[in-house]
Amino acid sequence: MNRLENSTTEFKEILNKHFEKEVVAFLNSPKGGDIYIGIADDGRIIGVENPDSLQLKISDRIKNNIQPNCLGFFDIVLEKIESKPVVHVIITRGTEKPYYLRKFGLTPAGCYLRIASGIQQMTSEMIDKMYSSRTRDSLRNIVSPRYSNHSFAQLKIYYQEKGFTINDSFLQNLDLYTEDGKINYVGYLLADENSISFKVAKYAGKDKQILIENEEYGYCSLPKVTESIINKLDIENKTFTFITGNAKRNVRRMINKIALREAFINAIVHNDYSREVPPVVEIYSNRLSITSYGGLVTGLNEEEFFNGRSMPRNRELMRVFKDLGLVEQLGSGMHRILEHYPISVFKISENFLEISIPFEKGYMRSIGENRDNNMFAPSQQVTQQVTQQVTQQVTQQVTQQVTQQVTQQVRELIIVLECQLSSKEILALIKLKDRNTFRNLYLNPAIELGLVELTQPDSPKSPTQKYRLTDKGVNLQQEVKRLENESMKNSEGEEYE
Repeated sequence: MNRLENSTTEFKEILNKHFEKEVVAFLNSPKGGDIYIGIADDGRIIGVENPDSLQLKISDRIKNNIQPNCLGFFDIVLEKIESKPVVHVIITRGTEKPYYLRKFGLTPAGCYLRIASGIQQMTSEMIDKMYSSRTRDSLRNIVSPRYSNHSFAQLKIYYQEKGFTINDSFLQNLDLYTEDGKINYVGYLLADENSISFKVAKYAGKDKQILIENEEYGYCSLPKVTESIINKLDIENKTFTFITGNAKRNVRRMINKIALREAFINAIVHNDYSREVPPVVEIYSNRLSITSYGGLVTGLNEEEFFNGRSMPRNRELMRVFKDLGLVEQLGSGMHRILEHYPISVFKISENFLEISIPFEKGYMRSIGENRDNNMFAPSQQVTQQVTQQVTQQVTQQVTQQVTQQVTQQVRELIIVLECQLSSKEILALIKLKDRNTFRNLYLNPAIELGLVELTQPDSPKSPTQKYRLTDKGVNLQQEVKRLENESMKNSEGEEYE
């Protein structure tokens, strides 16, 4: 760490009355900055007393004394420097400038800029100019495309599991309303039901010629989708064993697990959902690719991006993911990725950001990769395609038979089970209160038919038990949806005639 104050670094020996001014100045700056409490102006490490209490006090002062709401644009981290506790406040550039001290409002006494290693009051002209360019197209200001029936049972369960208290102002505190009181697009993404679909595609070779799997996730709360896809990637990220030159046995994953998790969550949190384009995961024979829409956030260049200078595109999502423990401190994800992979794994364009992570060389050797473009020889490719066609035909026939056998209750369960859910979450989605009815008419028959399985089969009564569709259940779900769509089209045609 540089022991000199500059345009992005501020030292404070103690938390003093000028702290909020420094935060406002960094929020209004082009790059954000770092405030270290427990370091003297000359760089000497002093340390702090009662660091836990100090961190809470800092958070409260930022939340209560600065406007607009800047949750998601700051982080507070306790660090040890020279064996002494120092509180590091990380502040990213805000997107709703100008930020100001609540006490003084949008006036020169309330607005500040970071200039070199100090702060400066803004003039009225500077305030007006910055206000006129304030971002208006953030997800918080976009009305949800679903005009009614917003429920947040899944999100509330996640928060309760983390020890948060849910009250009547829960949604308001998360900024899930527009200024005129309607659920915004962030709320739409976090609601129990939405129309956002996430794809995980798997190909036989190094290109997209042979698609062998195309799984769809989504239509439910974004943290739930994230958890489901992370579980999927963990399954795909196989463990392999290889012997080194000194006859030492090594066990590794195809891809570093921490880097893979960070890459996917970064794509989820920083994706530009305003164009309704979600991130996509593609698995090839030699690499895994994650593509998010939106490119770099305006005002953030590649050097800053790779240095971990975070600038959340969706601060409300960042705040929720941080509350739920899915994200740690701002910018930490990039550092974790670059600890294991070079910058060259990233491809940045105007509208897209892709990270393409190669599989471990040891894994490629272990599966006997040849030098052709595809893993499979031509004869094997033909066999693969024929097998796919036959499998699809047989699967569809079996699914249609099963569809005719299941009860209406089981169908309802299959339709709502888009991802792993607890019994409490399923009850909320199908709007049923009687647990005995649920088990006797919905859950147990679905399990007996092989449509639903337990995530913890060895601990059926575990309090964290959840349920998910089997492959057979997924096929049935798709068939039921297809039949419903056909029925709707037919009814619309009759109505038109």
